[in-house]
Amino acid sequence: MKLSGNTLLITGGGSGIGLAMAERFIRMGNTVIITGRREEVLQAAQDKIPELITRVCDLKVESERLGLFDWVTASYPGVNVLVNNAGIQQRFNVQTADVKNHWADFNQEIITNLEAPLHLAMLFAPFFASQEAATIINVTSGLAFTPFAIAPVYSATKAALHSFTMSLRLQLSGTSVEVIEIAPPAVNTDLGGSGLHVQGEPLAAFTDGIFQGLTEGLQEIGYGSSVERLRMSRDRIDEYAAQMYEATRSYIE
Repeated sequence: MKLSGNTLLITGGGSGIGLAMAERFIRMGNTVIITGRREEVLQAAQDKIPELITRVCDLKVESERLGLFDWVTASYPGVNVLVNNAGIQQRFNVQTADVKNHWADFNQEIITNLEAPLHLAMLFAPFFASQEAATIINVTSGLAFTPFAIAPVYSATKAALHSFTMSLRLQLSGTSVEVIEIAPPAVNTDLGGSGLHVQGEPLAAFTDGIFQGLTEGLQEIGYGSSVERLRMSRDRIDEYAAQMYEATRSYIE
């Protein structure tokens, strides 16, 4: 992937990993559009980084995703990079979760983490294939490889997105579209709620690591503990997931 001269769309770009990537891409000479569902968050990001272009979009709504695609491709026909970054993480006990009355709360995690990035990737892929060079970046997680049992839906959606990314890469291998997966470990952001990831990797250091991987031309980019997880054996995956559950199960009991 070339790292300058692009026009990028980053979902969930108003904070956390998305905003950190947006800021870095702007510094490297790119045009960056960020989207999110809360206008005040996007405005705060633009106040911090005036060069950002913002667009309010609730990715859980199919019509808004279609509208986003139509607006971006019409307003910025040179757009050539999609970063599917938006995500939701919920921690819960399946034995006590009120699924009967609150399935919509759980389903929004599936829609945001899986349906939306699949839909956007499938919308942009044919458009990107007409560009001289284009890239789709899907942000999954180390938990796509070693599930975090207290966040079961999140882990499942990221595993599915990882599988889709592999298929997408193969289908687009004969085109100008490069497909990259970024699999973060726990990073110190507000994913899942404020204060849950304060022991995670520092955001700036993580961003440095990701851009080093992009510079090296890697197709799958991990950082910290997620590097090992990308290539774990099945036996080690089982062991690692069980260890994580034992260490964290008290949070949902």
